[in-house]
Amino acid sequence: MSSNGFAVDIASLLAVAGTEPNGSAQGTRLEPGEAEAFLDAYSQAVITVADKVSPAVVNIRTRGRAGPHAEGAGSGVIIAPDGYALTNSHVVHGAGRLEATISDGRAFSARLVGDDPATDLAVITLDADGLPAAELGDSDRLRVGQLVIAIGNPLGFQATVTAGVVSALGRSLRGRGGRLIEDIIQTDAALNPGNSGGPLADSRGRTVGINTAIIQGAQGICFAIPINTARWVAGLLIKDGRVRRAYLGVAGEERRLHPSVVRRGGPAVPTGVAVVNVITGSPAEAAGVRAGDVIVALDDTTVRTIDDVHRFLSRAPIGCDTQIAVLRGAERISLRAKLVAAPE
Repeated sequence: MSSNGFAVDIASLLAVAGTEPNGSAQGTRLEPGEAEAFLDAYSQAVITVADKVSPAVVNIRTRGRAGPHAEGAGSGVIIAPDGYALTNSHVVHGAGRLEATISDGRAFSARLVGDDPATDLAVITLDADGLPAAELGDSDRLRVGQLVIAIGNPLGFQATVTAGVVSALGRSLRGRGGRLIEDIIQTDAALNPGNSGGPLADSRGRTVGINTAIIQGAQGICFAIPINTARWVAGLLIKDGRVRRAYLGVAGEERRLHPSVVRRGGPAVPTGVAVVNVITGSPAEAAGVRAGDVIVALDDTTVRTIDDVHRFLSRAPIGCDTQIAVLRGAERISLRAKLVAAPE
C-alpha cells in the first residue's frame, strides 16, 4: 500500500476479491473493511467530506414574497451550533417567512439576521441549538486544480453532492445590485438552482466557499464566494444586521481622457470616472466636487472605472478624510471629503 493509504497494487486487489490474476473467481465474500480497499483516493475523499459536511447543510424554504416568486428554495450551511447559518442574499432577501430543514429531517423556523446584496451573502438563525456546524477553512490558500465538493439542495433534491476542481481564482462577478463582487472562486463542481447558499468544501471537509451562481447555458462554469469574505460579512451581519460601507455621493460614468491631458503629466491611465451628478448634502458636495469633474484618484488609489470607486469605498473606514483627485478641464485639482456611512 502506498503512503497515502488508498492505492493498492493489482495483485492485492485481486487477492482481496478472491480472483486470481488469470481471472478465475474464487467466490470470496468481501468484508466491509476489505470493500473500502477498492475505493480510490478520490472517492474516499468525497465520501469523507460528504459525511462530515452534510449534517451542517440546510434546505431553506422561503414564503411571503410578493409577485410570481412568492415561494422559493435554496441552501445554507450552519456555522455555529446555536443556529447561525450562511446563505445567499438572493435566497432570503424579501422573504416573509423562512423554514430550514437539516439532513436528519428536522425542520425549524428561521429568521433573517441580515443580508448584504453587494456580496450576495446573508445570515439566518435557526430556532434551535446544539446543531452540527461546518468547519470553516482559509480560501486564501486555495490552488487552481484543487479538489472541491459542493453540497446543497438543487431543484429540491436534498443533500446532493457534486465534486470538481477549482477552475480559477480571483474572478469578478456582477452582483444583482450592479456592484462588482471580487475574488470569486470558479469551479466545475456542478451547481443547479437550489444549490445557492450551500457550502463548497475542500478535501478535508472545510468550507472554503459559499456557492452563489452559474452561467446559464454553460457547462462546468460555476462560482462561489470565498469563505474569508463570507466570514467577514457574517461577523458584521451578526453584530449590526448589515454591512456599513463608506459613501461619497456621486453618480458617474467611465470616460476616456484626452491624450493631451495624459501627456501633460496627468494620470498614467487613459480613463477616469466623469461625475454626472453630485448628491445634495453628500460628502462629495461638501468637498466641492462638481458635475463634469473627472475623478482620477482616491487617496493613493488610481480610479479608472466605477468599479474602482466601489472597491475603494468598500474598504475605506467610515469617517476618514479622503483625498479626491479630479480633472476640471485641463487642470488637476485635489479635494478632501469626509466619508460617511452609505444610506440604507
